[in-house]
Amino acid sequence: MPELPEVEVTRRGVAPHLEGRIVEQVVFRREGLRWPFPAHLAESLVGQRITQVGRRGKYLLIGFATGTLIVHLGMSGHLRVLPPGVEPKKHDHFDLVVNDGAQSPSQSQVLRLNDPRRFGAVLWHAHDDGDIDAHILLRGLGVEPLEDKFSADLLYKATRKRSAPIKQVLLAGDIVVGVGNIYACESLFKAGISPKTPAGRISRARYDKLAAAIREILAEAIVQGGSTLKDFIAVNGQSGYFQQTYFVYDRAGVPCRNCGAPVRQIKQGQRSTFYCATCQR
Repeated sequence: MPELPEVEVTRRGVAPHLEGRIVEQVVFRREGLRWPFPAHLAESLVGQRITQVGRRGKYLLIGFATGTLIVHLGMSGHLRVLPPGVEPKKHDHFDLVVNDGAQSPSQSQVLRLNDPRRFGAVLWHAHDDGDIDAHILLRGLGVEPLEDKFSADLLYKATRKRSAPIKQVLLAGDIVVGVGNIYACESLFKAGISPKTPAGRISRARYDKLAAAIREILAEAIVQGGSTLKDFIAVNGQSGYFQQTYFVYDRAGVPCRNCGAPVRQIKQGQRSTFYCATCQR
């Protein structure tokens, strides 16, 4: 499943092709994905100029003067920017055709969503419905881990009454958003914290290490183009390379890169957790 770095890589890839462009056409090839496509979306978007392409957690936010198009990649989705006339493939469910205002086919580009498992989403939030942060999918999200509001102090204060394991608290997304399974495992390893440790028992000093690790791991993953597992490719079709630097994720039984002890795998909340029992206390 694409996590924050993969979605940010996607955002950076599509933004230059969308910002300032005018929507020429909206194409649906099915009734919806995880939820139905919004009724009258084409009428709302055709002729409108895209003002910005942002991100909130794992959601892409394509902004217009009249509202925001919310795109989620789900478990297996990815976006590609293509020239006009490229025949759709299986699982190509949604196109946003844009141009630079000249309305010439040679100036058009196609943003195409491919989603084999159909857990993704394309939704519309009109400005008349209030601020985008009030949308039901966004209003419960925590702070962005790469922004100034995220800190060790935030983690420490927000977890004083949390008895759940720190790995589960990170994945919950209500304190900090977007630290998914891969990057939670890697960040906890880098900070030397066991994923099984109750969040409320972690000291302020150890949260200093964890906050720094989360920032460093996510930033490096973005630079590396994200992690290419079986479902994710970038907008330009290239693979990400961060998976080549994993210390623990998906390395069960393999010697720890630091101490040589075998990496362990356990289940937490139906998700696989990878860690080194020697390096992480």
